[in-house]
Amino acid sequence: MPELPEVETISRGIAPLVTGKRIKATVVRNPRLRWPVELPQTVIDQQIVSVCRRAKYLLLGLETGTLIFHLGMSGSLRIVPETTEPKKHDHVDILLDDGQILRLNDPRRFGSLHWHEGEPETHWLLAKLGIEPLAETFTGAYLKGLARGRRLAVKSFIMDGKIVVGIGNIYANEALFRAGIRPSVRAGRVSALGYDHLAYAVRTVLREAIRMGGTTLRDFVNQDGNPGYFKQSLYVYDRADLPCRRCTAPIKVLKSAQRATYFCPKCQRTQGFGGDKW
Repeated sequence: MPELPEVETISRGIAPLVTGKRIKATVVRNPRLRWPVELPQTVIDQQIVSVCRRAKYLLLGLETGTLIFHLGMSGSLRIVPETTEPKKHDHVDILLDDGQILRLNDPRRFGSLHWHEGEPETHWLLAKLGIEPLAETFTGAYLKGLARGRRLAVKSFIMDGKIVVGIGNIYANEALFRAGIRPSVRAGRVSALGYDHLAYAVRTVLREAIRMGGTTLRDFVNQDGNPGYFKQSLYVYDRADLPCRRCTAPIKVLKSAQRATYFCPKCQRTQGFGGDKW
C-alpha cells in the first residue's frame, strides 16, 4: 500500500504537470472501487488550482471543490498522452486541456475517488484525522499527553490515524527502532523522553523516505506507470533473524493484529526510555 512518503512523492511529481490546467472531460470506465466513483458534470472546465497531500490522501483542489484520491492497496496515478489506449485496470481518466490525461489504475479496486464541495477537511474521510507527523505541532509532549493511561502497544498507538496520520507499518517499525523503544510496550508506560525521541525518529524516517522517493519522481508520471518507490536501507522491517545493523543481535518478529512487528531485542529497551537521536 502506498504510504505517506509515496503519496507525498506522487503529489510533488504530478503538481507541476496538472496545476493550472483545466479539466476538459472525465471518463469513468469502472465506478466500482472501494466506494462508487461519482464525478459530476460541474468539474468540467474547472481549473486545478492546487495539489497536496493529507495523510495518505491526494487532494486536487479545483475552483469549487476537491477531488480526493486514495490509492488503496494497488492504485497508481499516471500522466499519459490523450491518445494512450487504456489498459485493463485503468478505471478513471481526467482529461486536461493540454492533451494529457491523469489516469487512475487500480487492479484490486481498493482505492477511491471522491468529489467534495467546500473545505476538504469537512469530508467524512478527512474530518476525524489526527495530526500530520511532519507538522511542527507533532512533538513528544503531544504524544505523551494522548498516551497517558493508554494500555495498547505503543506501535498500535502511533499507527492510530486519529492520533497521528500516515505512519504505516514499515515506518512504525523503523521509527521505534531508532527511538530505542520496544514496539510491544504499553503506550502509557513510554517516558516523556522516549516520546521526544520517537517523534524525532518518525519525522526523520519519513523525511528520508520522501527525499529518497524524490529521486524517482518521473516514474510516477511516465506512461509506463512504474511506481518508483524508494529503496530504503531498512534497519528492522522484513529482516527477521538477520543481524541488527547496530549490534548484530538477530532481529525478532512477532505478529500483532495481523501485522508483522520487527524489533531488535538489544537496541530496543522494553521500558521505552528512548534511544539515540539519529
